[in-house]
Amino acid sequence: MAIEVFNRYENKYLLDDTSFRMIHEKLLAYMELDEYNRKHTFYSISNLYYDTRDHALIRNSLLKPKYKEKLRLRSYGVPEPGAKVYMEIKKKVHGLVNKRRTALKTDEAYEFVRTGVKPELASYMNKQVLSEIEYFLQRYALEPKVYLAYDRIAMFSKESRDLRITFDCNIRSRRTELMLESGNHGEPLLGPGQWLMEVKAEKTIPVWLARLLSEHSMFRTSFSKYGNEYRKMRMQQQHPEGERVYA
Repeated sequence: MAIEVFNRYENKYLLDDTSFRMIHEKLLAYMELDEYNRKHTFYSISNLYYDTRDHALIRNSLLKPKYKEKLRLRSYGVPEPGAKVYMEIKKKVHGLVNKRRTALKTDEAYEFVRTGVKPELASYMNKQVLSEIEYFLQRYALEPKVYLAYDRIAMFSKESRDLRITFDCNIRSRRTELMLESGNHGEPLLGPGQWLMEVKAEKTIPVWLARLLSEHSMFRTSFSKYGNEYRKMRMQQQHPEGERVYA
């Protein structure tokens, strides 16, 4: 049964190249690289975000309510047609992030969202998560809205897998070719040399990490990849002849 459930707090920080190199090096004293990153500098993550025709989900999210939710389809790298991917419901309640996901094949996932009808249950799916997604699709008329990809470095605490830190760069997006198999190209969402660091913990962060962040004046920021892409899209609609603006 393919299911992953996460309940955690997520804090985000925007870094430049210098800050990234410094914090990355110091974290290695307390953390170890993700298994894939031990062999490869990055791994790429591709996402399709679903929303209503009038972008109701992301517009509500940007209002910073106490409760918000979204649906996305995720793959690691560019999948082949018919490959397994992950459909995820992500909710945030009073700052606590809950993520539930199940594996599907690409064609099953696309058809599920298009029709609202659950695919025939297979061994790699999770029945409970499929029912939750079905209910989500009954509440909202969703369609693929934006493709987002990025290159990631991930670390886990040597003491506990409950603490995870990720660094994302080369964040890119597009609003055409909205299939995961169509490649991971897109327009840059951040400026050159910018990184998004996310600290993900089930409970409070350890003292050594709080001290490290404080010593180097790293302060939390509110940053949503989909939210910033939406803002950028709206700005370009309002100022089609203006210069490129990075979120």
